[in-house]
Amino acid sequence: MKLDNIQSFVPPVRTLMGPGPSDIHPRVLQAMGRPTIGHLDPAFVEMMDEVKVLLQYAFQTQNALTIPVSAPGSAGMETCFVNLVEPGDKVIICQNGVFGGRMKENVERCGGTAIMVEDEWGTAVDPNKLEAALQANSNAKIVAFVHAETSTGVQSDAKTLCELAHQYDCLSLVDTVTSLGGTPVKVDEWEIDAIYSGTQKCLSCTPGLSPVSFSDRAIDKIKGRKNRVQSWFLDLNLVMGYWGGETKRAYHHTAPINALYGLHEALVLLKEEGLENAWARHENNYQVFRAGIEAMGLSFKVKEGDRLPQLNAVNVPAGVNEAEVRSRLLTEYNLEIGAGLGSLAGQIWRIGLMGYASNLKNIWYCLNALKAVM
Repeated sequence: MKLDNIQSFVPPVRTLMGPGPSDIHPRVLQAMGRPTIGHLDPAFVEMMDEVKVLLQYAFQTQNALTIPVSAPGSAGMETCFVNLVEPGDKVIICQNGVFGGRMKENVERCGGTAIMVEDEWGTAVDPNKLEAALQANSNAKIVAFVHAETSTGVQSDAKTLCELAHQYDCLSLVDTVTSLGGTPVKVDEWEIDAIYSGTQKCLSCTPGLSPVSFSDRAIDKIKGRKNRVQSWFLDLNLVMGYWGGETKRAYHHTAPINALYGLHEALVLLKEEGLENAWARHENNYQVFRAGIEAMGLSFKVKEGDRLPQLNAVNVPAGVNEAEVRSRLLTEYNLEIGAGLGSLAGQIWRIGLMGYASNLKNIWYCLNALKAVM
């Protein structure tokens, strides 16, 4: 590629129905194009406070420490682990897909010991297996699990898993990257201690921010650490000085100002629709999509009742080249769907109905395009 040939980048117009990012609401894109102001400007600080309140609504929590981390969902995950896990801590991790494995990586990089509770990919976390692990590891400090496993389209019973964690004096740490805004997430009711998500899925925003929330129990553990948090940028003892106060903010980093405009608008849209209405929309659209998929003779990887309505793992029929189908959908229909990951590579398509992309027009477009290509 020659330097002289490079000009402004104009992306093709796609319909995004993969595992994320999802289609961005036009109001969010418009908001991101508004004039940039300073990250310590009083008007921006006021908007930050509104973002916190709106995120508390989305998470269904009163946690004071509810903020967007200035980086994607993976940084939200790391924020939770680097602040809560100290060297020598034993953490029980429930893995039923790719992203439980990333939790294990985080624990080990923090100097902790990961106790793995394994379930078959495409099935929900088994609470009985978790309880057995808790009984066998009475000195465990944290239970971590993925509420909505993006690699398989399965949803686990977060309320029950959190209850078990607390029954055995552990903090609960939960990944809701794919569930927030699409299916019920109730931080206070379920007593979740640390939670992280992403903006690019059911919130209909761009990638690049990670909403997180921490309970008072989690904050006590962070403030009582014996060792300094290994990450300077993600150290909540420092970040709280920027996001935490209602008065003067301590400078920590230059916030992604226009990205936060977008998140603010996305959360305003969620408030306008109503959280319960958003959950119902995702469920109702899934039912339409399910009927269409089954009418084509296709099936789902995850059993009914454990499926994420916003992310569907569709089994690839025998004799069908799944990669060719995806490639043709992209080139001929400007339609993106996702491939399987890990042990499910080549076996499933991951088809998202998330946020702004969860609508009947997209569903019929996807079904007709898939039928034509197959």
